[in-house]
Amino acid sequence: MSDLIEKEEVEKLLKKIPEWDHEGKEIFRVLEFDEFMDGIDFVDGVAEIAEEADHHPDIDIRYCTITVRLTSHEQGGLTEADFDLAKRIDTLVD
Repeated sequence: MSDLIEKEEVEKLLKKIPEWDHEGKEIFRVLEFDEFMDGIDFVDGVAEIAEEADHHPDIDIRYCTITVRLTSHEQGGLTEADFDLAKRIDTLVD
């Protein structure tokens, strides 16, 4: 189980994943796709990565807009696992 990351460290870690934003106890990324099925394919990829990592994001699908939110629910905030998963999710689109 990872320790919670302090706010100052969150800001430093966000610089390594510039497409992600921070709000409250989570980080999130909003992605726009040209076609609905492109977004669904992305979500399928996220699901595979998340299952492998045993760390599952909240995913909101709004037609061609996908929002991925990460937090470590059991710890009540952000941990290293959230930032590691964000980096892996970025490999699907960057």
